[in-house]
Amino acid sequence: MSISRLALAAAIAAAPAFAIAKTEVQFWHAMGGQLGEITDKFAADFSAGHASCTVTSSYKGNYTETMNSAIAAFRAGEQPHIVQVFEVGTATMMAAEGAIYPVEQLMTETGTPFDRSAYLPAVISYYTTPEGELLSLPFNSSSPVLWYNKTKLDELGIAVPATWDELEAAAAKAKEAGVEAPFSFGWQSWTQIENYSAWHNLPTGTRENGFAGLDTEFTFNNEHVVNHIARIQRMGEQGLFKYGGRRGDSRAMFVNGEAIFWINSSAYYGGFAQDITDWEFAQTMMPLDTAVADAPQNSIIGGATLWVLRGREAAEYKCVAEFLAFLSEAENQAYWHQTTGYVPITTAAYELSREQGFYETSPGTDTAIKQLSLNEPTVNSKGLRYGNFVQIRDVINEELEAAWAGDKTAKEALDTAVERSNALLRKFEAAHAR
Repeated sequence: MSISRLALAAAIAAAPAFAIAKTEVQFWHAMGGQLGEITDKFAADFSAGHASCTVTSSYKGNYTETMNSAIAAFRAGEQPHIVQVFEVGTATMMAAEGAIYPVEQLMTETGTPFDRSAYLPAVISYYTTPEGELLSLPFNSSSPVLWYNKTKLDELGIAVPATWDELEAAAAKAKEAGVEAPFSFGWQSWTQIENYSAWHNLPTGTRENGFAGLDTEFTFNNEHVVNHIARIQRMGEQGLFKYGGRRGDSRAMFVNGEAIFWINSSAYYGGFAQDITDWEFAQTMMPLDTAVADAPQNSIIGGATLWVLRGREAAEYKCVAEFLAFLSEAENQAYWHQTTGYVPITTAAYELSREQGFYETSPGTDTAIKQLSLNEPTVNSKGLRYGNFVQIRDVINEELEAAWAGDKTAKEALDTAVERSNALLRKFEAAHAR
């Protein structure tokens, strides 16, 4: 090789390598803390292993803030490709015709392998059209469970309650033994009305809980739910129940031992595993109200899904589809499930978790899956699809808080909640009438 050719070769070797520009996908989510770290890690791992795509993961606040930010961004033409929306925003997203790109359609049109049967039926049924098309990809799905302080129950000789009568009796015994506020819960509309109703095969509204049309009306002020709320109200008067806030605000009551029974999402597992070190916690199925049903039906999910928004470059949607497929992989879903307590969205991830011995080393962590899969869902237990449901939950919260404060009877609170909520349904129906 001549000197000039040697010099040229050396110059080429020393020159900086120019990376091929990757297609960027914007992903907005509502996961804070440890959950946000794992969510961001999924995006980073996908980007690192993909030659032509990169996903930028951004925390946009709580569920309501994230959904509202995405809606505002869409109106301004600055929307992300993917946005995480909680389950009560489903009807609102469905009504935004032209704004959403149904996930199943996305997968088909981008040629990305997709098998709907691979997903747990109880998880995806909430997010399908009447024709069965999947609209958004379940990401963090959970179900409410009964968390309990196993150490304290063993100490007091209290059996794990399976019914509401047993829970009330156990709370009374714990109160006598000095437990400050034996029972509490969070996300009260979701746990004490929506899931209580599904668990006992009761409708929350007409028209198949809103799945069959916008002209639905609420019926959760029926005698069974009224009696249930009246029971909790009575437990509060006796010092057996203490209200601790609308979302997960009462979590500290359980962690510090103030409450030994707590109904809330299965997704608190990861945080409890980190924060509870002085005693043993466990979870079991939600209690059954034997005055209403002889056996439970099934629970319904909470959490959120990933919605794809239209209006971006066509070529970018292939990367979106591949990222969603990546999140659905058994290894990733099993890791998410085992680390957080959220339900795995695929059968393969559930089976992998079992093969890895997770349910043996961490007993009870499959409780939410068992609840969701207990029976074939009925029209009463498939889920809910109500317009303006974010605002409606605020109404329900206000009325239940009036009941806990003793300002209204259970019937007065629920009757008013239904009346106010139906007005919001009519506003949604009028705005989206065809």
